[in-house]
Amino acid sequence: MAANTKPLAGKRVVITRAAEQAGDLVRALEENGAEVLLVPSVAFAEAEDKQLLDAAILSLFRFDWLLLTSQNAVRFFAARCRERGFDLSVLAGAPPSVAAVGPATAEAARQEGLVVKFVASRNTGEGLAQELREYVLGKKVLLPRSDRADADLPAALSRAGAQVTDVVAYRTLAVHDAAENELEQIRQGAADVITFASPSAFHSLVEQIGADALRRLSGRIVLAAIGPVTARAIQQAGFVAEIVAEDSSAAGLVVGIISWVEHHAPSGAKSP
Repeated sequence: MAANTKPLAGKRVVITRAAEQAGDLVRALEENGAEVLLVPSVAFAEAEDKQLLDAAILSLFRFDWLLLTSQNAVRFFAARCRERGFDLSVLAGAPPSVAAVGPATAEAARQEGLVVKFVASRNTGEGLAQELREYVLGKKVLLPRSDRADADLPAALSRAGAQVTDVVAYRTLAVHDAAENELEQIRQGAADVITFASPSAFHSLVEQIGADALRRLSGRIVLAAIGPVTARAIQQAGFVAEIVAEDSSAAGLVVGIISWVEHHAPSGAKSP
């Protein structure tokens, strides 16, 4: 495809994902002609207090389901298992059964030696809870996730009759040292779309550029959310996510941006 016929040619898209997780989104955007501005607003670290996580790992065979809601959950849970001398490959054919939110999380789990029994057709925790309803009644479910994860998923699982153990596997941290040049470009409206893969990424960027500055950009820069949870957080803060990926993945986010651009955005790149 020629450069001038690519659907995002001349568009500048801001990515707020952690740098180590932005690769797929960067490639997909650039392949479609976009100029990418990488402004990580979140980072990730192991849990400070690992007592509950360790207790869950040591009693892992007592659970019926292990629910993995992100690649980070896989990464940090598996790392802690290795530190405790627990080989996840021994779970093959033994409880707990493993369920994952979306194919990317499932693939990350497989790379850690896990056999994934169930993959949600919708790449959200809410989708996973709904699709597992008939399987978790009366079952013990382990849910290792971020310290900033909301209560919606464990609540939905509990309503479905599951006995949920919700443990912190990692921390989501706001990044406050983004390059000022990139932040100033956003303040000046020198971008077309800002993408957010989590509520934490949105809130962190707002802290860095200022809520008033972001409101002034309404109509000039479009906010794009990777899924309904992030879109809801943006809305609750008084903003609008004009782009919400139907498929909560990097690929789905790019599809959503392309669709919006084709139907709404004028051509021509913005520059600082």
